[in-house]
Amino acid sequence: MPRRSATMLAATLLLIALLCASVLMRVPYSELSPGPTYNTLGAQDKAGTPVISISGHQTYPTTGHLNMTTVQVTGADYQPSLVSVVVGWLRDDVLVVPHDTLYPQGQTEQQSEQQNAEQFASSQDSAKTAALTELGIPIGNEVNVAAVVAGTPADGKLHAGDRIVAVDGTAITDMNQVADLVTKHAPGENVVFTVVPHDKDSMNPAPGDESQVTITTGKSPQSGKAMVGIQTQTGHSYPFKIDIGLQDVGGPSAGLMFSLGIIDKLTPTNLTGGEFVAGTGTIDDKGNVGPIGGISMKVIAARDAGAKFFFTPSDNCAEASKNTPNGLRLVKVNTLDDALKALGQIRAGQDSALASCTAS
Repeated sequence: MPRRSATMLAATLLLIALLCASVLMRVPYSELSPGPTYNTLGAQDKAGTPVISISGHQTYPTTGHLNMTTVQVTGADYQPSLVSVVVGWLRDDVLVVPHDTLYPQGQTEQQSEQQNAEQFASSQDSAKTAALTELGIPIGNEVNVAAVVAGTPADGKLHAGDRIVAVDGTAITDMNQVADLVTKHAPGENVVFTVVPHDKDSMNPAPGDESQVTITTGKSPQSGKAMVGIQTQTGHSYPFKIDIGLQDVGGPSAGLMFSLGIIDKLTPTNLTGGEFVAGTGTIDDKGNVGPIGGISMKVIAARDAGAKFFFTPSDNCAEASKNTPNGLRLVKVNTLDDALKALGQIRAGQDSALASCTAS
């Protein structure tokens, strides 16, 4: 065989081998893509189940959209090929990130889902608190489970958002009481929590809602004392029932839109003026809006759903502005008050007055 032909054959075979390797080779990356959006003023499913339902207080009709946005992520066990990753990098509607970005330090998908569920429960509490504070409605206090550490005795028995009514029969009025009462036990002894689960009305529980949970204490690796593996926080009690009933959604990023949805339902003013507004952002009890992840995928999800305006945390503005979908106006917000002001401008048709995101 002539040398030139042999060289071309060898090169071709090498190229085929490299292509095969790129298809078969698995690399440690994960992918994010636009997820579904939910109108906080509307229903979450075909059965008409409202995203936000309020009872025990007057509510008002609403129109338009205040959509929260989500991101779909690949599972912890997902291992894309090198070709899939390269294709993802070239697409505008897929975000490829290192696997450890979503599942740090070998975190399992189940652990990630639990963490997201806890963040979601906490964000609902802050959204309710910020909304009612904005409306001048008094709020009480209670002691809640803030988080449950995976693999500890409380894992699967207590959940973020559970109200702790008593420990071993002692009424809980301060979060520090919980640790004090648990550490009175020796590791291996049982401690009894009286709780109202996070999906029940904690201040006005129906008969049977309040339950007793017995947990066998473990030994703290730091102090050697008894522990159950929970973090507690001072939560809030509300004078009427507000339910946020979304399933299979996690993380803290819907806080802002939940607050706006609650306010719209509790006030006679039609906040959107019939317009389609979407958005994202964490919220704290005081109404401060914080940044979130996956913003580039959320703006695409909003545009695809039909949104005209997108409320964007100011710290996400630069990233969101890089590839803003056509027809979508990014509105910069730092606080709940900023968002309410923007809605007033949208109702009045004063689009030019809106605080816009910029790429810088």
